[in-house]
Amino acid sequence: MDSSSAEILIDLGGFRLYKDGHADRAGGMESVPAGYDDETGVTSKDVVIDAVTGVSARLYLPPCIQPATDDDGKKLPILLFFHAGYFVVGSASWPPVHRYTNSVVASARVVAVSVNYRLAPEHLLPAAYDDSWAALSWAVSGADPWLSAHGDTGRVFLSGASAGGNIAHNMTIAVGVRGLDAVVPEPRIEGTILLHPSFCGETRMEVEPEEFWGGVKKRWAVIFPGANGGLDDPRMNPMAAGAPSLTKLACERMLICSAGFDPRRTRDRAYYDAVKASGWGREVDWFESEGEGHHFFVDKPGSHEASKLMERVAAFIAGH
Repeated sequence: MDSSSAEILIDLGGFRLYKDGHADRAGGMESVPAGYDDETGVTSKDVVIDAVTGVSARLYLPPCIQPATDDDGKKLPILLFFHAGYFVVGSASWPPVHRYTNSVVASARVVAVSVNYRLAPEHLLPAAYDDSWAALSWAVSGADPWLSAHGDTGRVFLSGASAGGNIAHNMTIAVGVRGLDAVVPEPRIEGTILLHPSFCGETRMEVEPEEFWGGVKKRWAVIFPGANGGLDDPRMNPMAAGAPSLTKLACERMLICSAGFDPRRTRDRAYYDAVKASGWGREVDWFESEGEGHHFFVDKPGSHEASKLMERVAAFIAGH
C-alpha cells in the first residue's frame, strides 16, 4: 500500500484528511429526520433537487404557515442556508444545523431552504459551488409547492456559516455576474448574511495564527486541487487580484458577522472593509460577538451571545 494513503494532512477531530485525498469522518455526519419541531413549531421536509448529482435540501415552514392549515395568503421571505463543515462534513440534517435552522425560521418568519451540497474530497470543489447554484436556481423557480405557495422571490436572502458563508458570498457574486435569466421575473436578492465566513489567501495576514493559516492552505489543496492560484482563487480570497469586483454583489443589503475569538475574524473584517470601500454603495453592517469563537451560535445555541446574534439576524431580515 502506498504510504501516502496513511499520511494525515489535517486532523480536526471531527475528520481527517489524508495526503492521497481520502477522508475519515468521526463527526458532523449524524442526522435527524425532518418533520414537526415541538420547540419552535416549525415544520420541515426533505426534497431532491437533482437526482443525478444527489443535490437535495431540507425545506422549512414557520409556525405562522403550516402545510395542513389555511393561511392568509401572505408570502414570506425565502432564506437559502448553506451549512458549515470545511466543505468536508455536515448536512442540513446534522442535528446542530437542523436546530439552528428551526430557530432562525421561527424567529425571522421565513421559508427556508437548507442546502445539501456534495462534500469533498469525494466530490472535489467546485462541486459544492455548482450544487449551491443549482439549489438557488431551483428554489427561486418555485419548483416546490411550499416555495410557490408561501415564498416571495422578491425577498430572497442568502446565508451560510463558515464554509457556507463562503458559499453565500460566492452565490451573491455569481448572481451579479451571471444573473438568473432562466427565472422570469428575475428574483431579487434582498440580503446576504455571512456568519463567520471562511476566507483566506496565499499571503498570511500578520495577526492570522500561522498554524490556522497553514491548516487552511493544506486542506484547500486537497479539496480543490484545481483552484486558480491556490488560496488566492477568488472563491476563497474575494480580494485577490482577478477576483470579480465586489460591486457585483447582487444583494441589496449585507450583514457580516464574526466573533472576537475566531481566527477568521481578521479576514472577515478585511472583507467588510473591502465591500465598504468598493463603491458598491449599498447597506453593509458588521456584527461581532464578544468572547466567543468560531461557529459558536450553532454549537452553543442557548448562550447569551447566540441569542443576540439570532436577534440581529431576524432584525436584518425584517429590514431593521
